[in-house]
Amino acid sequence: MQTPTESAYLAAELRLPTNWLDYTILGIYFVVVLGIGFAARRSVKTSLDFFLSGRSLPAWITGLAFISANLAATEILGMAANSAQYGAYTVHWYWIGAIPAMVFLGLVMMPFYYGSKVRSVPEMLLLRFDKWAHLLSSALFAFAAILIAGVNLYALAIVVEALLGWPQWVAIVVAGAFVLAYITLGGLSSAIYNEVLQFFVILAALIPLVVLGLKKVGGWDGLTDKLTAQHGADFTTAWGGTGIGSANPLGANWLTIVLGLGFVLSFGYWTTNFAEVQRALSAKNLSAAQRTPLIAAFPKIFIVFLVMIPGLTAAALIPGFGTSDSGYQYNDAIPYLMEQLLPNGVLGIAVTGLLAAFMAGMAANVSSFNTVFTNDIWARYVERGREDGYYVRFGRLITVIGVCASVGTAFLASSFSNIMSYLQTLFSFFNVPMFVVFIVGMFWKRASVKSGFWGLLAGTVAAMVNYFWIYKQGIIDIPTDQGANFVSAIVGFVAGAVVMVAVSLFTAPKPAEELQGLVYGTTSPGMSEPPAAGDDAWYRRPALLGWGAIVLAAACYIPFSF
Repeated sequence: MQTPTESAYLAAELRLPTNWLDYTILGIYFVVVLGIGFAARRSVKTSLDFFLSGRSLPAWITGLAFISANLAATEILGMAANSAQYGAYTVHWYWIGAIPAMVFLGLVMMPFYYGSKVRSVPEMLLLRFDKWAHLLSSALFAFAAILIAGVNLYALAIVVEALLGWPQWVAIVVAGAFVLAYITLGGLSSAIYNEVLQFFVILAALIPLVVLGLKKVGGWDGLTDKLTAQHGADFTTAWGGTGIGSANPLGANWLTIVLGLGFVLSFGYWTTNFAEVQRALSAKNLSAAQRTPLIAAFPKIFIVFLVMIPGLTAAALIPGFGTSDSGYQYNDAIPYLMEQLLPNGVLGIAVTGLLAAFMAGMAANVSSFNTVFTNDIWARYVERGREDGYYVRFGRLITVIGVCASVGTAFLASSFSNIMSYLQTLFSFFNVPMFVVFIVGMFWKRASVKSGFWGLLAGTVAAMVNYFWIYKQGIIDIPTDQGANFVSAIVGFVAGAVVMVAVSLFTAPKPAEELQGLVYGTTSPGMSEPPAAGDDAWYRRPALLGWGAIVLAAACYIPFSF
């Protein structure tokens, strides 16, 4: 069965008829990006400014940056491809695979992160467990961040080569250079303000595709009629064919969707991925930090339509889209609609939106990489006690190294035929084991100091064994890579939890006085800070925002459930 990105290359006939107007729009965007970097440079005076924007940003800025950092073009192309192949099953990655975890992060975990004044997610493991859990998590995260940044660069390169005719290596080097320039200049502030800009540019690219695509197929009714005739009624529903024992293109049933995607993979990604959490840690106070993922949850609910409808439209316009007979791959969905529907000028905005999405995803991973490597590895274990300016300079240097390494892993990613499944595989290896260590340590006081390291190691190894041996060697038949990723995530979570419990029973727990602000039910001074003036307004109440997002996401399932 062909998966959404079975071929890493787009169809050759998708070369876009760009002209001077489109390139002018693209050029203006790059100038603005660098201008934001130079403007942000003036605010960088300390390492806290460089790595966490001095914890000074308002919630609406960090909230938009939070969602933009996630909205990389690998997601845009990949989820459109998922929709062209799987239909409305794509909504699960958003409504059950994101919103509950984002709300949990805001309401439950951010008081621990922000209240403890940590600079990174791995630093929380240092406070709760020991240096071995901290060092292992830092190394795993830094490695994963570079791999994921490389995937974004490589995906950008294949799109730019197909659409604009630039050689892959030129696209990789140019995009990497621009990301390097604005992060090195302005640190996290530059990345965040550019991500806010990129969020609106991405919307400007996707909305015309949705509107013109629906017009082309006769509106939503025309779209669903065509897809039902071609693929059956389940193609436009969220839960059709997901009963246990039933066959469906996704290769997953409701149980693996709910547990594998909705709980383990989702919570593992959203609550421990520092590329996201870093945006919340840069907020000006605890209330703003909590509201960061909650504000991001509302656009996340509706972004699914902007990536799903183009995929469904492509599938409706060309019967058999994505199969060898059609001449297109599933990941050609958005480029195909761009080539067919968009006039010059609007085409330039769409191309700029794709480039913005790739750069946002790469910048999020590079900025989180330089923070973790500088603070959690270099300053903690190599060069301790140096003056603050030294760590700012080293942060800039490691940013250069990180971008260069990302260029290398971009070429490494070219050896994988399925980019979206590759990303999901990385999340099951690196994010899920970290999540189980966090969740057990946060809710169980008896979890011992040593259990963090062994739980993290066991979860990572178990997920890898399940994927590379049990799945790849055919020990157990799992229909698709995506289904295998769901199972790997569950295996990694269970293995990590079991090992943590076993190790805790035979080793000493952390003294109770050292657990304040680190275990649920305890508080620290930072977690009980008084609310800022005006924070009593309804739209600034985290609990109200969180439950509102949950209810809205659940309501969105209703029209796709019948």
